[in-house]
Amino acid sequence: ISGQICGAEALVRWQHPELGLLFPDDFIPPAEQAGTIIHLTRYVLTEAVKKCHEWADKGFELNISVNLSVRDLVDEYLPYHVLQLLKEHSVKPERLTLEVTESSIMENVAHAVLILECLRDIGVRISMDDFGTGHSSLAQLRNIPLHELKIDKSFVMTILDDEENEAIVRTTIDLAHSLKLEVVAEGVEDESTMRRIATLGCEQGQGYYLSKPIPDDEFIVCLKN
Repeated sequence: ISGQICGAEALVRWQHPELGLLFPDDFIPPAEQAGTIIHLTRYVLTEAVKKCHEWADKGFELNISVNLSVRDLVDEYLPYHVLQLLKEHSVKPERLTLEVTESSIMENVAHAVLILECLRDIGVRISMDDFGTGHSSLAQLRNIPLHELKIDKSFVMTILDDEENEAIVRTTIDLAHSLKLEVVAEGVEDESTMRRIATLGCEQGQGYYLSKPIPDDEFIVCLKN
């Protein structure tokens, strides 16, 4: 891990006129239950791809990651929407990473894999988020068209003090590399943790030590510095 910025993850917040600033846990579950999460995903995708194009115009060739929900993985029109967005904003497909969780895939494995294969064929990168907290088997993992594993922060944040979690992180990194996948460690909160995951062979880190969630204008300042 060099400390160089290679990309960003799109995070959504809602400035509610009466309730104030709402975080994802406040409105994502109701949106999923109501079936409106697909519209929210498409909004975030649109904004993320636009930002990716703007960064490139400023000379920063960076990746952007967007999370998908359970309902997105049964949306047969999602690949077409993604392809249209990429063409409209002249963004290379490999600049977009779509993140899924083990639990979201396990809801309907066959359908989810079909959607993800279509997205992979477009050239979009697929990442498994929060890896280690779900229930996918190694056999299923082999059949999911992934480019990247993101190790859940619950393992990474305690890696310096918990030998078992360090063993889990080390084993996950080795597993990912054996499957020719890149690895991102979530929950990098200090320099010592960053150094440890780098020693274990992890390519990328994400966490408050590297950057807290910030708006785009602050992100641009970070890039220029």
